[in-house]
Amino acid sequence: MGILDGKVALVTGAGQGVGRGIALALAGEGAHVVVAGRTEGKLLQTCTEITQRGGSALAVVCDVMIAEDIMRCVQAAVDAFGTVDILVNNAQVVTLGRILDFSEEHYQAGMDSGPLATLRFMRACHPYLRDGGCVVNLGSSSAMRWDAVGYGAYTAAKEAIRALTRSAAVEWGPDGIRVNCILPLAMSPAMDGWIAAAPHEAEALFRTVPLGRVGDCEVDIGRAVVFLCGPDARYITGHTLPLDGGQAYLR
Repeated sequence: MGILDGKVALVTGAGQGVGRGIALALAGEGAHVVVAGRTEGKLLQTCTEITQRGGSALAVVCDVMIAEDIMRCVQAAVDAFGTVDILVNNAQVVTLGRILDFSEEHYQAGMDSGPLATLRFMRACHPYLRDGGCVVNLGSSSAMRWDAVGYGAYTAAKEAIRALTRSAAVEWGPDGIRVNCILPLAMSPAMDGWIAAAPHEAEALFRTVPLGRVGDCEVDIGRAVVFLCGPDARYITGHTLPLDGGQAYLR
């Protein structure tokens, strides 16, 4: 018996990295998981791992920047499992670069894949989330860094998601829907690529983590999402939870 037995979770960007870790953790507590993302092969790998562990999963190819794909993804979840109880908005185009250097198209891609896609998924899932559903959106502790040079477009998108999370928590509380945001720091393909491209910056960043390590996508990030979606977090909404070994400082 898992604490999420019978629940239906939809996780975007679940073919790799943090999204994959969250999907595995949710499935490990009994949730049926809709694994959404752009690359079918990666989605199927996540689904295979879930089913090999005894869980239930469905792969849905979805580009979160396309509104029709979002509606089709939510409908596929409902057709397969009857509803959506948990929504995790993880997918995001990573937009890095100094403010004078990145293009408006680059900036807009971050906004379209981040806050706009988050808004669309939340709206599409709202009818199914009523009376006990929950949403977990992903922000970034990079927005809290004093030395966030080159992160302007990315952090603008992530902070917009945090603001949207708080508004949805307030507006949807009477509907019985909880909405929270996490700020994860974990090893992932995107993190690996950044470390390879900027090893000195990465080394300096990791020294700022009080616990002295970068998190695991499933054990450190996924399990925290399980908590936020489970019964022990029934009174938590509108909250931003850093999952970064103590790096971020919120007040």
